[in-house]
Amino acid sequence: MTDRPVPEADIRPLMGSFPSGVSVVTTLDADGTPRGMTCSSLASVALSPPTLVICLRTASPTTESVLSSGQLALNLLHEDAHGTSDLFSSGNPDRFALSEWRLPLGAGGPHLTEAAHAIADCAVVGTREVGDHTTVFAQVRRFTADESAQPLLYGRRRYARWSDATAAAKEGAGRVGT
Repeated sequence: MTDRPVPEADIRPLMGSFPSGVSVVTTLDADGTPRGMTCSSLASVALSPPTLVICLRTASPTTESVLSSGQLALNLLHEDAHGTSDLFSSGNPDRFALSEWRLPLGAGGPHLTEAAHAIADCAVVGTREVGDHTTVFAQVRRFTADESAQPLLYGRRRYARWSDATAAAKEGAGRVGT
């Protein structure tokens, strides 16, 4: 009997079946150049202190800048911002020239003012490399949110609007199958 390594599984179809919200992580590099990337791999870790885990592609210039600066802004995109998601997941070097953003005093990174319904400014409090990604533990220092805006969803390689999903759920409420 011999042990054989199991080939790596491509888990993209599995994770694509798990819809999530869409965010863009932003930061500044050492020269003050804005960096950013679309990210849907994040979760809350703790309420006290308020900490998130964000998984970033290790080879990304954004990840390098997050690690060297020790801070980031997490921009949660609203349901009409799929163009911003596509832009920040592309290799387009002009993504910030094509986006409306500002850098408030004390921000962890650029705030995508027209695309985000909530923004958290965070300090990096820990990291760990896992395969081709780096998990970043980020403590939320402050956040802003527009309670009237709805989140953008992504799953199975397509976008969905939160308002459409909740409207469908409300229509089905109260119906009993037989």
